[in-house]
Amino acid sequence: MTTTVVSPPLVLKPGPLRLDEEAFYAFCQANPDLRIERTAQGEIVIMAPAGGESGSRNSEINFALRAFAKADGRGVAFDSSTGFILPNGAVRSPDAAWVDRERLRRLTPEEKQRFLPLCPDFVIALRSPSDRPEDLRAKMDEYIANGARLGWLIDPLTRTVTVYRPGAAPLVLTDPIAVSAEPVLPGFTLALADVWDPGF
Repeated sequence: MTTTVVSPPLVLKPGPLRLDEEAFYAFCQANPDLRIERTAQGEIVIMAPAGGESGSRNSEINFALRAFAKADGRGVAFDSSTGFILPNGAVRSPDAAWVDRERLRRLTPEEKQRFLPLCPDFVIALRSPSDRPEDLRAKMDEYIANGARLGWLIDPLTRTVTVYRPGAAPLVLTDPIAVSAEPVLPGFTLALADVWDPGF
């Protein structure tokens, strides 16, 4: 019998000395081994590193999205180490993301080197055993509210994929073989066999 341990992330309240963009960026650069996000309210959220199975699953997802993006050419794929400054001021790092190349061309060279000041068009969140489902659902709602056109919450623990789209209720797919990103990313379908079972 497997026991799932769910531990909430460490949340640092902003207090009177709220970090501005420059200070938060410097804080993240000074702690490269930590997974750090910032909420729209200025809270600093520090999350545990991924375990082996989650790391393998995330690598599978990013490999598939990256291969599609390179062949397709219309957008760029980003992995979980990329920070995005959302319109509401939050800084988030989805497990995988895709951004239309035309939007990226509008950024300055300096903006491209730092946290990208935009919400991705497409985001993927992968639940690990340490993640609380309510936290992930709130993040997915936040991405959609800030301009994402499509989001997938992939939960290997329940073998479900919840699809988020603007103006629609989340759609839960139970034990799907694959999931399609149509019409936002025409031609991209993620096979899930290796995500459900990392194979080691």
